[in-house]
Amino acid sequence: MLKSTWILVIFLELYWAILFNKTRRKALYDKHLLKAYYQMLRVGQNSMHMLGKNSMQIYEKGFLTSRNVLAAENLASIRGERLLFEKLNFELSNGTVLYLQGANGTGKTTLLRAICGLSKPYEGSVNWCGENINALAEDYCKHVLYIGHLPGIKEDLTALENLQFSLALSGNKFNFTRATEVLRMLGLAKGLNLPTRMLSQGQKRRVALARLWLQDLPLWVLDEPFTALDINATNLLKQKIEAFANEGGIVVMTTHQEVTMNVPKFKQLRLDA
Repeated sequence: MLKSTWILVIFLELYWAILFNKTRRKALYDKHLLKAYYQMLRVGQNSMHMLGKNSMQIYEKGFLTSRNVLAAENLASIRGERLLFEKLNFELSNGTVLYLQGANGTGKTTLLRAICGLSKPYEGSVNWCGENINALAEDYCKHVLYIGHLPGIKEDLTALENLQFSLALSGNKFNFTRATEVLRMLGLAKGLNLPTRMLSQGQKRRVALARLWLQDLPLWVLDEPFTALDINATNLLKQKIEAFANEGGIVVMTTHQEVTMNVPKFKQLRLDA
C-alpha cells in the first residue's frame, strides 16, 4: 500500500510539473531546434566548397561583385480566376528603392513573394544578375532579406532568441552584444528578456525589423514595414533604408503610407485593381 502511495505521489508531481512548465519546455525545445539548425547550416556551408563549375560561374557573375541587378520580365499573376497584373517589367540596380503602391487586393504581396522566390508568377520571370531566380534557387534566396506584413516571430521566445533563431536559419553569425544594442536603439530595452507574446504589435514589428541592422544582404524585400510603428521608429527605419540604398543596396517595399526617400534612385510602381 505504501509503495502504491509513493508511486501515485510521484505520478502527480510529474503531471503538475509537465502542466505548469509546458511553455518553458516548448522554449527549450525551440532552443534545441535552433542548435540543430546551426549544425545543419554548418554542414551546408561546408558543402559550398563542393559546388560545380556552373554554380561557381553564377557567383562570379553577380553575387561576389559590386553590381547587382534585379529584373522582372513580362510578369503576370492570377488569383483564382482574376488577373492581378500582367506585362510587368522593371530593372533595379544598386542604390534603387522601388516603392510599390496600390489598393488592397491588387497583388502587391503576391509580387513581393514572386520576387523572393516564394511563389512563381503565372507568366514571365524574375532575374538576379541575369539569371532566373528559379534556376538559382537557394543561391539566390540566401542573398534576400524578406520581412512580411506579419512579424514572423516565435512568441514563446524572447526578442534576442528570435533574432538568434532567424540569423541561424539564414546562415548569419549572431552577435549578442550587437543584437542587444540594436534592440535598445529600437526602444526594446525593457522587453529584452520577455517572451515576445507579451509585447505590443509595434514592439513585435521592431523585433522583426532588427534583422535589417544585423544581416548584410544585398536585396531587401519589405511588405508594409512601417505598420504599427510610432514616429520615432518610423524615422529610424526610413533612415536605415536610405543608408542601405546609398551604400548600394536594393530595396523593394510596399506601404500604405506616403514616403519619400533620399536615395540615388527612387522608383514608384502602382498596381491598379
